[in-house]
Order: sequence, then C-alpha cells, then structure tokens
Amino acid sequence: MKIFSKDQIYEGDKLTVARKNISSTDLMEHAGSQIFKWMHVRLQGAQVPIHIFCGIGNNGGDGLVLARHLILDGYNVKTYIVNCSDKRSKDFLINYDRIKNVTKHWPTLLSCKEDFPEINAEDIIVDAIFGIGLNRPVDEWVKDLFVHFKKTKAFTLSIDIPSGLSTDNVPKDENAVVWAGYTLSFVTPKLVFFLPDTGKYTAQWEVLDIGLDVNFLSETATAVELIGKHEVLPLYKPRERFSHKGQFGHGLIIGGSYGKIGSVILASRAALFSGAGLVSAYVPKCGYMPLQVSFPEAMVITDIDEEIITNINFDITPTSIGFGIGAGTKDQTIEAFENFLKKNKIPLVIDADGINILAQKKSLLKLLPEQTILTPHPKELERLIGTWKDDFDKLDKVKSLSKKHNIIVVIKGANTITVFQEKLYINTTGNPGLATAGSGDVLTGIITGLVAQGYNPLNASVFGVYLHGKSADIGVEDYGYQSLIASHVIDYLGEAYKDLFKQPEQPEVQEEVDSKE
Repeated sequence: MKIFSKDQIYEGDKLTVARKNISSTDLMEHAGSQIFKWMHVRLQGAQVPIHIFCGIGNNGGDGLVLARHLILDGYNVKTYIVNCSDKRSKDFLINYDRIKNVTKHWPTLLSCKEDFPEINAEDIIVDAIFGIGLNRPVDEWVKDLFVHFKKTKAFTLSIDIPSGLSTDNVPKDENAVVWAGYTLSFVTPKLVFFLPDTGKYTAQWEVLDIGLDVNFLSETATAVELIGKHEVLPLYKPRERFSHKGQFGHGLIIGGSYGKIGSVILASRAALFSGAGLVSAYVPKCGYMPLQVSFPEAMVITDIDEEIITNINFDITPTSIGFGIGAGTKDQTIEAFENFLKKNKIPLVIDADGINILAQKKSLLKLLPEQTILTPHPKELERLIGTWKDDFDKLDKVKSLSKKHNIIVVIKGANTITVFQEKLYINTTGNPGLATAGSGDVLTGIITGLVAQGYNPLNASVFGVYLHGKSADIGVEDYGYQSLIASHVIDYLGEAYKDLFKQPEQPEVQEEVDSKE
C-alpha cells in the first residue's frame, strides 16, 4: 500500500475535483458520509452521546458533515466548534450553514477552558479539529481541551489524523496532541502511525476511501510503502516440479565465538528453512561439535582458532553470506573481516557484531558490495550513525548512509522499516513476542537464505522481514508473547509461506428459517 505525503494528498484533492468535475464541497460531503457509514455500521442506532469537536478548517468541515448525517439518522449528537482562529475555510462555512438547517441546537462555540463540556467515560468523542495541514503551535486552551479528552477516558475517534499531530515532525509536547483510540485516515495511513515517537497517538487506524481519482492513486509514486501480504506475494518465487537443491543457492553464515555459537545455529537453520538449497556455517573450532550435533543439515567449516574468528578462508562458492552474529569485536576478528571484505564480491548480509565492527571502523563501509544488507537493532544503529533527535532525524541519517554507500538498512522495531536510498518499506507483521534473544539472528538467516535463492537484496530484505514477522504472528497463537522464542520463529516459517496463499475466511451466512407454529 502506498503511503502518500501531505503534498501528494493535496494534489490528489485538486486533481479529483478537476477530473470528476465536482466541487471541493462535494468531495468533503463524500468524506463525511464515509465516516458516517463507518460509524453507523458499528453503532446501529445506539443512543450513546456522541461529542463531535470541529475545527474551523476542512477537517472541521468533515466533522460537520458527519454530525449532520448522524443527526438526520436520529443519533444523540452534540457538536462543538473549537474557535481557535478567525480564519475559516470556505467548505467549513458551507457545512456550518448546512448543519443549522437540520437541528434546533446550533453547534456550541468553544473559546476557552470554561466552555469545555462534561463528557462521561461511556460517551464517544469525535476529533475533527485539525487535519494534516496544521502548521502552527496549538493554543494553550486547545491543549487543555486535548487533556480534557484524555481524562474523560471516553473512546476517541480522530478524523484523518489525531489533531495536533503533524505528518512530518515529532510533537514537542505530547499534551498538544489528541490521544486517539482509533483514527480513520483518508486515502492512506500516515507515516507517523508507524514511528515509535508518534505511533503512540493512535491505538488503531483504518483507511477510508474518500473517492480520490483512481488514476492519480495508481500512477503516483510514493517514497513510502506499507508492506503486507498483497505486496509480498508478487515477490515469491515458486518452485518447479523438477527443481533440485543446486537451483536454490548456497548460504554461508560466518560468525560465532566461544559461548555464542547458538546465534550461528539459529541463523543457519533460518537460512535453510527460508528455502536455501545448501547452508554452511563458518565458525571457530569450538562451534564444530554444537553445529554438527544440533543441526545436521548444515555443513561446517572451522577457523584455525578455537574461540574466535581470526581468518575467514573457505573453498566453497556460496551465493550469499551472512556475517556478524555472535562474532565479537576482538582485534583479530576485525582484521579478518577487513581482509575478507577486500576480496569478497558475494552478496552480503551483516548483523550484530558485523555492524559493531563497521561502527568502530567506518572506513570498511567503502568495501561493502553494492546493496549489502545491514540489519541493526536500535543500539547497533546508534553506534553506526550516531544519536538522533527524533525518528525523522533517524530516518534522514539512515537514508544518507544508504545513498552514500549504496546499501540497504533494515531498521528493526515494532514496524521494521527497510531503507534503500530515499525509499522506505514499512512492515506490518510481527508482535512483541519477537522481543527475545536470537530473533535478530533468525532474521539474518532468513534474508541470507532468500538472497542465496536469487531474490535481489531489496526484495529479500522486504520479503524476509515480512516472513519473520508473520511466522512470529502465527507462533504467538500457540505460545503467547512471553514464551515465544527465536527457535519457534524458525519452526513456523513454513506456515508463514503457506499463509501467502491462504484465502481469507468468509463470514458464515446464517440461513433464515421460517418457523410456523
């Protein structure tokens, strides 16, 4: 799914009005009616008090359209105008006049804290105060209104975006943003829904189709994409009947040190489970027996040293290499990695201590093959790019690193983001169960295995992150968040693949039966 920028949405509005030969007021009417339909399906006429707070711009106009439809359908609606400026949009004013024709009670004007209405926890708040165009600080009394919303504990539904939240920066004051239980986002989800600094402002979101021109939506390229099953299914490479293991590549996992061989076992297993035809592990001598005993499907090559990697030398020809898990950062290991990079031309995935080595010796970044994949967790990323002031600054720094060295960076998190050049790919699978030792090693193995099979590095990263999260989503149904471990993520990879082709369950249709006495 494309995630359009604020400017692109504005452009889409203008094009839609021109191409469909409608007015902006008509477009607002459609948006407001879509919100009404969404609420009506869920409320079915329930007489719970609905408090609709409208700003004086187009977001407020959407709220007025919603209020009018709810009133006409008999709902218990109270409408308020948050009078925060003298400037009112044309479409707001049109809909302000329209709502006066359907109710005896005009919207209540709010201008200060003393005007705030009483709201009970069982009521519903609709936030239609500010949209994506907010470009100034929120007034103190409006900030107090947002705090009032939160204190009531009432369910809060935001229209398009929680009021006070910008699409391209992080709020300096969290009281200056509405904390929404649900956001109905027009056209596209907003990037801020998926970033740690800003995602907290809406517990859930859903996209509403407000009728923008379909050609605009299909033809416009975006800098951000949301990745789900629909997006990864075309990446999948099916197997032919007469295929053999030699056609699916040879993944090599290099890493491990005394006491940290388990990471290599996890990554090697994940590489094979992801579909690589062959998998080898290059480890210190202390890793030979654990690998041979615990993972007989892997081939094992050992370093000359008993406890650490000191000399990366092998006589096989892998199609992908994963480096760094459990390797440590001893001087001999750093030197071995540098010597390896100077001669290596094979596609590379780097994780854990491999990233820590790059952070210590940044000159090695110049030696990476094009489209090398880095998979850092937050602390490893900080060592590599330095501290950041907020999530947008972090993304800018990662994009700069990606462009400078032509590499792919997988920023692991609740919504893992794959960054390549200026493009962001936001993953939708995964859950808190992945916050467990070894889950990152499994991701490294999955991506290494996909590259081994011939997936290009970007597709391998995007697809691998999706499969990793989906496997955890399936596994958590059996184990719960607390008891899911990295090995389970590997075990459920087959189910994650099978889920790609699973059709959604259709709701049961209950037949009506006439009963006659």
